[in-house]
Amino acid sequence: MRVAFLGPAGTFTEEALRASAPPGVREQAHATVYETVMAVEQGDADAAVVPIENSLEGSVTATLDTLAIEAPHLRIVAELVHPIRHCLIAQPGTALATVRRVVSHPQALAQCASFLREQLTGVEHASTTSTAEAVRIVLATSEPWAAIGSRLSAGLYEGSVLAEGIEDRSDNITRFVWLARAGSGAAPPSAGPGPSKTSLVFWGFNDSSPGALVDVLGEFAERDINLTRIESRPRRVQLGRYMFFVDLEGGERDAAVASALAALSERVRTLRVLGSYPAA
Repeated sequence: MRVAFLGPAGTFTEEALRASAPPGVREQAHATVYETVMAVEQGDADAAVVPIENSLEGSVTATLDTLAIEAPHLRIVAELVHPIRHCLIAQPGTALATVRRVVSHPQALAQCASFLREQLTGVEHASTTSTAEAVRIVLATSEPWAAIGSRLSAGLYEGSVLAEGIEDRSDNITRFVWLARAGSGAAPPSAGPGPSKTSLVFWGFNDSSPGALVDVLGEFAERDINLTRIESRPRRVQLGRYMFFVDLEGGERDAAVASALAALSERVRTLRVLGSYPAA
């Protein structure tokens, strides 16, 4: 099975992939979340692993937007909650006091804000497409730079770990999802026998009128269905027009959930079930 992941080698996404992948997987590194997801949508990979939500910084918007807008044939088939332990990585021999720039993915920089503020005051921050790419950049230059990344990436690229566990909270975790084309059967063995969680996105109702969203979501409340997450994202068509992402307890074939989805489809212009899968 060919599995795409947010690369290059050494990202936390690769760590999550390796923690959940079946034997014989062929890993495919991609530079961005968009490219990772679209590799499956376009048939260049059988499955993909991407981050979707972090406990400190919230949703990974690139994943949500690509699933909702660009990848109509994909489904979430499994999820994995993976601990994130950030390291500050530099060229061997670099001292913490000499670092003048810290490079990483924007989410990693945000997750380590307290450490950066207290230990590296006044140091410049620069963003990259992934934590592993940040490590590659730092270890390819002679400048006094450091990267925030995984211990896996430090080992792969022969960097020195200046500090470990620099995330703002020790319980920092990221939720990753496995994606595959609908009906393909591509999923990790940890996915289990049956779904107990459903993710969906919907848009296209009179959401500018008072109580409109409450009325729509009432279809779930009336059937005693618990929503575990709800978030809005711009539809990129007009200011004030949004799409709504919802996670709920239960599988899409459960009687109550199926009834709620049928009722919801009558209220909105577009409803897509992004996946029904075992909760982590």
